[in-house]
Amino acid sequence: MTVAQELTLAAKVRADFPILHQEVNGHPLVYLDNAATSQKPRAVLDALQNYYQRDNANVHRGVHNLSARATESYEGARDKVAAFVKATSRNEIIFTRNASEAINLVAYAWGMTTLQPGDEIILSVMEHHSNLVPWQFVAQRTGAVLKFVGLTADQSFDLDQYRDLVTDKTRVVVVNHVSNTLGCINPVADIIEIAHRHGAKVLIDGCQSAPHMVLDLPAMGCDWFVASGHKMCAPTGIGFLYGKLELLEAMPPFMGGGEMIADVFLDHSTYAELPHKFEAGTPAIAEAIALGAAVDYLGAIGMENIAAYEHELTAYLYQQMQTIPEVKLYGPLPESDGSGRAALVTFTVEGVHAQDLSTLLDQSGIAIRSGHHCTQPLHRILGVDSTARASLYFYNTKAEIDSFIVALKDTIEFFKGVFEDDD
Repeated sequence: MTVAQELTLAAKVRADFPILHQEVNGHPLVYLDNAATSQKPRAVLDALQNYYQRDNANVHRGVHNLSARATESYEGARDKVAAFVKATSRNEIIFTRNASEAINLVAYAWGMTTLQPGDEIILSVMEHHSNLVPWQFVAQRTGAVLKFVGLTADQSFDLDQYRDLVTDKTRVVVVNHVSNTLGCINPVADIIEIAHRHGAKVLIDGCQSAPHMVLDLPAMGCDWFVASGHKMCAPTGIGFLYGKLELLEAMPPFMGGGEMIADVFLDHSTYAELPHKFEAGTPAIAEAIALGAAVDYLGAIGMENIAAYEHELTAYLYQQMQTIPEVKLYGPLPESDGSGRAALVTFTVEGVHAQDLSTLLDQSGIAIRSGHHCTQPLHRILGVDSTARASLYFYNTKAEIDSFIVALKDTIEFFKGVFEDDD
């Protein structure tokens, strides 16, 4: 894709996102907090409204027309997600509230029932809390042992250390595809191949990859993959778990309730077939349908086009950030064409707390994230308690990056003046 085509892409899609066309504190909104949550196009908003205005009914249980239409749309969304990740069966897609619930599903339904004292769980030090805490629960209750892969000199996944950590006692490897703090794209193909060689399963946290890159999960070879809809143009309250069919079939239900049963007696129950075995109770029907609309929207643009455009933005963002001497960047640098890492930058400014930085930028209409980004252990390793993060999506532009850089420089100068006055 050429630069002209990329710019045309950005100009074309921005009209689809109503929220972007507003002012914040008297300035045009520049939304650079996409790693936390993405904005929603009209197609997704319309899908939500259409369900509630036209088809609102519970799914699967009714024979009346509204229920039939709702069921068709809900299960149609599952087909769309399955196609998006190239699953071999629609039954490999389980709808959850978010990626956190999907991880907990695997941790409880597989980890709690399978792992024994002395079994090893390997994670990385860069994991999101949602991909760490459930496995702490598993280790505490089963006697399994947690082991952690550290960072290389450029703050990426240490594959050499990982090779040494994996043993025949390793039962599961849990790692994010893309770090939400460091922005590194982890070598999942190598991670999975090494784990499988030792008989271990692999769960990939795809929250930061599913919105930004082409996925082929059977080709990747992971045993489970999780993602959150709200980071990929869908609403909050919906996510999904992909799992290999034979694994999901062998796992017991995670929660009990309606829908996940075949027959219920007073003293026992039998369970429904996949995927319903793991979807207890009334699901997030509208949100799932809207996730299907989001997948349609992303597919129409083309994930390869989104990735190519974001590479262009990433290269430009890093070029501009490197012109500011007061800024310290975290994570590996991108390649010259912007590839090799996620379209986000995590940074600190000497002498300025990230919270203060974010607050001042907001006064200029610039929305970024500050804090530990749910990666407190990683921040301790980095030697900081808080960082600032600007994260891009395909509706962002180079002009918005320019606005961010100008506001960032002005903010740094403001704090310099404050410090000088204190002296």
